[in-house]
Formats: sequence, C-alpha cells, structure tokens
Amino acid sequence: MKIISMIPARYSATRFPGKLMQDLGGKTVILRTYEATVATKLFDDVIVVTDSDIIYNEITSNGGKAMMSKKQHDCGSDRIAEAVENLDVDVVINVQGDEPFTDEVSLSKLIDVFKADAKKEVDLASLMVHIKDENEINNPNTVKVVLDQYNFALYFSRSPIPFRRDKTVDVKYYKHKGVYAFRKEALLDFYRWPMLPLEASEKLEQLRYLEYGKRIKMVETNVEGVEIDTPEDLERAKKLWK
Repeated sequence: MKIISMIPARYSATRFPGKLMQDLGGKTVILRTYEATVATKLFDDVIVVTDSDIIYNEITSNGGKAMMSKKQHDCGSDRIAEAVENLDVDVVINVQGDEPFTDEVSLSKLIDVFKADAKKEVDLASLMVHIKDENEINNPNTVKVVLDQYNFALYFSRSPIPFRRDKTVDVKYYKHKGVYAFRKEALLDFYRWPMLPLEASEKLEQLRYLEYGKRIKMVETNVEGVEIDTPEDLERAKKLWK
C-alpha cells in the first residue's frame, strides 16, 4: 500500500489572509507543518499543494516538495484530487497547512484504519477530539461530529450536535480535526461530484462525502494542538510552541 501525505496550502484564507506565512518560533506556519509531517516518517512522500508562488518558494527553498495547482479550487479536497489524479498511490493523508502540531501517533491511527480494512469498507478516515467546554461546543468555528456505534460519521455540523433535549442523557461531544485519510478513488469521486445543499449550507466539504453515500471512519485522538484560523489562534500556538 503506497501512502503519501499532501498538504493543501491556500495563501488567501478568508479569516486570516497570509496565515501560513506567519512566524511560529522562527519558521513559517506552513514550513512547521511540512516539517512535522515529514518527521513522522510514515509516508512514501510529503507534498505541499498550493496556489501561491510565495508558499511554493517557501517550501522548495527549504528543501521540501511542493506542487502548484493548475486550477482555482474552493476546498482542500479538490486541490489534492487534482494533484494525485495521475499519481500511483493508494491512500492520501490530507494534513491541513495550518496544523503545525501534527503528530505521529494520530496519523498512525488513520493509516492503521486502512491496513485493517481488508474488505475496503472505509472510504475515508478522519480525526476527532473529545470536547467538554460549553463555549467550544457552541462555537460555530468548532466543527462537531456525531457517530454511529461503529465510529462511522453520521453528520458534521457547526451547530452543537447532538442537541441535548434530555439533560439526563450522558452524551459526548467531539470536535472534528481537519486531517483526512482518503482512498484515492473516493477523493477522485469527490472531485467529480457537484456540491449538494448540506455542504453548501454548512460550508463543510466532508458533508459532500456523506451526501453521496461515502463512509467516514472517525478516530479519536488526545492530541489537541492548535489549528491556526485566526490571529488569536496564532498567539495561542506561539505560547504552546514555547
């Protein structure tokens, strides 16, 4: 099984433009993410896929591998699908460019899902973190996921799900971390499918897979790290890095 990691890296992020080129402990966020992914030694290859000459040059000038997207893309899955379409690969791990605290243990768990999936019942695997803080549960920037009894995703939402009508029921809330592992076929299917209403409404690309019937196996991790979506996140990341 050939497994590679691809890191989609868009320069003009909506909430924090240029965030991937911000300084984090003496290196840029995107370079930290790339180096952390390479350091896991889990992959046959690690490649940054970007629409930006600035990011491309940042990676390649520091000895890394990068590819330029040929088209404009609305999401990371589309950007990666274009890049892997003609590559000989079985499983692709999507590490977000704003995840400099990417760790070996969590990524190993995703890879193990596919190694154990002899019947190829899993189309994607992704990470989640158990959350208890009410502010985070109710924050629309925190994407929540609910599961079936086999840890397959039922739905993702920016709303707090499940809604606790009965306060006596003990339920867990899980935050979805934007790290995905795809079978190449599932990724290419996504690339060809038009967006449907749930994805369009929530602005969550993972809903496209569910709307078209793909199965997403969720894997719990205890590694929280910091996803850098805002200037405040960057400050938290700097403190954690120290």
